[in-house]
Amino acid sequence: MSDVQRVEIEYCTQCRWLPRAAWLAQELLTTFETELTELALKPGTGGVFVVRLNGEVVWDRREQGFPEPTAVKQAVRDRVAPGKSLGHSDRSA
Repeated sequence: MSDVQRVEIEYCTQCRWLPRAAWLAQELLTTFETELTELALKPGTGGVFVVRLNGEVVWDRREQGFPEPTAVKQAVRDRVAPGKSLGHSDRSA
């Protein structure tokens, strides 16, 4: 069993969504600084904006719309640190 917790954010370069992906990456790395071991930004095309944790899709823009950081943090937290409090982010659900 691996202790690697890898997040990948695939974003559309044609849509110029790098700033959005980078901002979400910063939010995740700040919140899960001890839980995550790697975070990758993956350029894509065709309107893609997908967040994966260890290969599992936790958010897909095509199905769920653009994510609020809180929603992605909760999805990641539920998988890597179920007992972790997200402070005010938990109360806005």
